[in-house]
Amino acid sequence: MSGVGHRRIIHVDMDAFYASVEQRDDPALRGRPLAVGSAGRRGVVAAASYEARRFGVRSAMPSVVAQRKCPGLVFVPPRFDVYRAVSAQIHAIFACFTPIIQPLSLDEAYLDVTRPLLDYPSATAIATAIRARIHDETALTASAGVSYNKFLAKLASDYRKPDGQFVITPRMGPDFVASLPVEQFHGIGPATAARMHALGIRTGHDLRAQPLSRLLRHFGKAADFYYGIARGLDDRPVEVNRPRRSIGGEQTFDADIHDWAEARGHMLALSERVWGRCVARGLTGVTVTLKVKYNDFRQIVRGRTAPEPVGDGADLARRALALLAPCFPPPRGIRLLGVTVSGLRAPGAVPPARPPPLEAFWQKASPKTSY
Repeated sequence: MSGVGHRRIIHVDMDAFYASVEQRDDPALRGRPLAVGSAGRRGVVAAASYEARRFGVRSAMPSVVAQRKCPGLVFVPPRFDVYRAVSAQIHAIFACFTPIIQPLSLDEAYLDVTRPLLDYPSATAIATAIRARIHDETALTASAGVSYNKFLAKLASDYRKPDGQFVITPRMGPDFVASLPVEQFHGIGPATAARMHALGIRTGHDLRAQPLSRLLRHFGKAADFYYGIARGLDDRPVEVNRPRRSIGGEQTFDADIHDWAEARGHMLALSERVWGRCVARGLTGVTVTLKVKYNDFRQIVRGRTAPEPVGDGADLARRALALLAPCFPPPRGIRLLGVTVSGLRAPGAVPPARPPPLEAFWQKASPKTSY
């Protein structure tokens, strides 16, 4: 399908990246349910192979729960140096097709191929060529989504995983979105989906039926984004080397957390995930900020700046846990944890002579293109 004025965006997402690297490098692990992480009592799954996912094993899951779901689960320790090296190979492949690349993590990125470096008839053909080169050069599979904006490209990349590819054209976009449950929308997490359900919003069609004024009343500044994506619209550009003030991540839990051991396990996994994003961007930072949201939607945000930047995932976890410890025992159930790195710089850069003081505060939740 062609359209005038539409961008051509590809979202490439490696399939079970960490676990697939381990299975590639050790033939004995192929075809077996595999978890990257620690099998200890306080261990957490950092990544799971597709064989393990069939049993319900997921990243950030406590290892004891994963073993209960899949008794034959094999654990291997993470090798982030190897994952970073493979990621560099993959991003070098991207750069052969377009200079407009926005990395999201070690294993996924957006590419704007509206004006590609190589002569291909369509974005679909470019995505096929990228996936083939990734497989030829790394022996790993990737999935890709092709569309006219970032939101739909990311949705499309999930549609035929693993080792698949899907295209959402401008004509398809609005109807495709209408049929999906809101919890499948990127940018709508479990907590927001639950709030939408309470308002009678369960699908993209339901979301599209809402006046902007009602969305603003219930979702504040996010309302414009929700109003647009319900119509298949998203004008965010693929941002190259965009200046970042922070790198972070958060997780909303299906059941409230009250126990320190469980919170600690989630924070270890979350810190490794955030550190992977830092590594993908070649950045570290001197300030670590923790967010804790309780089941009444009150939240606490605490940050601390150190003279030395974060050194690795374990260091990030140590700093985050030091901020989390005073929150226990929690006054009420914890529904969300988040960690952010700011004061960003390249690794090895000289830290500022006068770092900012401890930060602690409370907040309430309050041309013609072919595809």
